[in-house]
Amino acid sequence: MKVDAGRTFTDSEVRSGTAVCAIGATVAHELFGGGSPIGERVRLGKLSCQVIGLLQAKGQSSMGQDQDDLVVVPLRTFQRRISGKTDVSMLQVSVREGTSTDAARTDVQRVMRERRHVSGLKVDDFQVIDLKEIARTLTGTTQLLTALLGAVAAVSLLVGGIGIMNIMLVSVTERTREIGVRLAIGALEREVLAQFLVEAIVLSSFGGLVGVVLALLASWGLTSLLGVPFIFMPGTVALAFLFSASIGVVFGYVPARSAARLDPIEALRHE
Repeated sequence: MKVDAGRTFTDSEVRSGTAVCAIGATVAHELFGGGSPIGERVRLGKLSCQVIGLLQAKGQSSMGQDQDDLVVVPLRTFQRRISGKTDVSMLQVSVREGTSTDAARTDVQRVMRERRHVSGLKVDDFQVIDLKEIARTLTGTTQLLTALLGAVAAVSLLVGGIGIMNIMLVSVTERTREIGVRLAIGALEREVLAQFLVEAIVLSSFGGLVGVVLALLASWGLTSLLGVPFIFMPGTVALAFLFSASIGVVFGYVPARSAARLDPIEALRHE
């Protein structure tokens, strides 16, 4: 943690357990607004401490926690005046850039076994967690959710495409005489094909537009309910719309092709 304003704890403050503290950006904003918190006093339960430093903002962690919503006091101050005991429940260790975290984990585990007098084949009475393991777990979970969402989206597109194809086939059947008249007076196959493809694209694009609007409204409502920021990504929205339009081309081609290949004489006889 780095200090953005003020100072850090001195050695004498750490040894004596002085009632001083450094606060995060979120705490500073909630308690002091836009004013400077340096020199002010805050109360932690029964302890009143003086703010000597403002920590640099770090934002949310990978777990979604606000890393700026915290108050830091010297260890001895916490042990003597807040917890009332000298137990330390967790240690966080940083590794220099380029150093193997696996080697650091082994060293930490060895030192902890020595300090806690765990000898021989006894099981560790502590746990050493590497953030890489958490990152791998989160990555695996994210990939699984992405695959599931992709499968749901693929099924939705398939169902929508089949619906569009059925609608276009019904449209071709109902307009057989119209198609026959067009072909009889000189319309080319590619022109009939283009006509029904355009209709299929318009149909799918209109459905995609409605879906995008509903998705944006639902996302905005959920973000407001959950208290998380709503981020509009035009590229993603445009890609989703293009996918919906392409469904019209893929599934509308078969009905359009069948319409373009109708025999004009048989089409004119159709009732």
